Amino acid sequence: MSVKNSVPLQSKQPTILSYVRDLPNLLSLSGLACTILAIYFSLTGLYMAAMIGMVWAVAFDWADGLVARKLKGRTATDAKFGGQLDVVIDIVSYGVTPAILLLSYGKFEPIYLIGAFVMLSAAAIRLSYFSTYGLAGGTKYTGLALDNNSLILVFIFLFEGFFTHGAFSIVLYISGVGLAILNVSEIKTPKLSGNSRNVYLLGAYTLGITAIYGLQLM
Repeated sequence: MSVKNSVPLQSKQPTILSYVRDLPNLLSLSGLACTILAIYFSLTGLYMAAMIGMVWAVAFDWADGLVARKLKGRTATDAKFGGQLDVVIDIVSYGVTPAILLLSYGKFEPIYLIGAFVMLSAAAIRLSYFSTYGLAGGTKYTGLALDNNSLILVFIFLFEGFFTHGAFSIVLYISGVGLAILNVSEIKTPKLSGNSRNVYLLGAYTLGITAIYGLQLM
């Protein structure tokens, strides 16, 4: 008499690229595309265009979370993959990009390497902490969420014309390092992207910033 194997067969593991068909992941990758543009324009010195790329990266980042929460039929594995993808993209969008912006605006002087390292390190530590502990009390971040860095830096850059290049590079340096300190602080901040109303407000802010910087580019 044969004995049947009592261990259920595992379902076939999905392919890597199968996750690209997931709409929230497509939105995440769209944000990454905006981030690449922001890095490119920062390196080429076209900072107005870099600001547009940075703010749109945040917009897509918030949109993917909103869509993921409302989309039906997503499995726990889909959600886990999307979360991992978000973390990887966030370190580029909110860590690497602001650091490159600072280095480029500072004409790659060695002193700006320190600020860039502080900003990127804070982003890496902040994301690692969040991946480990999640939201404090299930509702608030510990430390300033990284997406705020881009939103604030994009706003600060509106005042670049009121300063000499050298003076504004100092403003940018202090702002970037100050935000990095807030990122790894113990302050509690609300999860703004979890509210649909805030997503729409971000949409309006994104369009407004795009219009302002777009006119400056013309």
